[in-house]
Amino acid sequence: MIDNPDIGAPPPVWTRIKFEARAAAADEPTMASYIEAAILSHNTMCQALAFHIAEKLAGPDMGAQQVRQIIAKAYDHEHSLVDAAEADMQATLERDPACRGLLQPFLFFKGFLALQTHRVANHLWKQGRETLAFHFQSRASELFAVDIHPAATMGRGVMLDHATNITIGETAMVGDNCSLLHGVTLGGTGKEVGDRHPKIGRGVLLSVGAKVLGNITVGDEAKVAAGSVVLRDVPAQCTVAGVPAKQVGGACCEPARNMDQAIPETES
Repeated sequence: MIDNPDIGAPPPVWTRIKFEARAAAADEPTMASYIEAAILSHNTMCQALAFHIAEKLAGPDMGAQQVRQIIAKAYDHEHSLVDAAEADMQATLERDPACRGLLQPFLFFKGFLALQTHRVANHLWKQGRETLAFHFQSRASELFAVDIHPAATMGRGVMLDHATNITIGETAMVGDNCSLLHGVTLGGTGKEVGDRHPKIGRGVLLSVGAKVLGNITVGDEAKVAAGSVVLRDVPAQCTVAGVPAKQVGGACCEPARNMDQAIPETES
């Protein structure tokens, strides 16, 4: 029960998705049957998300029903996975000007779908089911062109924009409310073992093609400009650019939310 609900607040995510789904089904009858199967026939967000992701991940080696059962069991065991999915959808709606509602990322945005696949794979990894976790990683890489090691840690409210060729290594960590654009790599610097991948703080913007390499830290609300190669720690609320990346301009604030990829002018 909700105490003192705010009448002016937006509707819950699941309520809004169903509303948008009904409108989309009426507007495009050729999609109506799948929208009914993927969303409107379900009672909860958990059920719908498990069904839709399973339909995407299914293949000759593992059918949709089996995948769906695995995902549903993960959601039942760790409901925070669904909470994170809702936060990811909201982040996409807020930051992507091409996003017209919550239905788009849920059904169509491969960055969102790849991230939810990773969240399930990470859950399986933590349970010691490494072979199954790697299977989910492999399917996501094949289908969505996003390769996130199942051991990597991803925060809530993360947007993978366009997402193609995003690569995130085993010991990488990405904080809450970050935005990563296509071509981003969070990788190592060679054949070292152990803790070898970047740690990305909260609210960081990693622009198109940014490469962050090694066990280094990118501070909260920092911005890495497009095409940059980062090999050293980046302070919080700082913009870096270049190969290798160097600090440019003054402080930045909430770059992941603002999505401003311009490089600030350096004072002369």
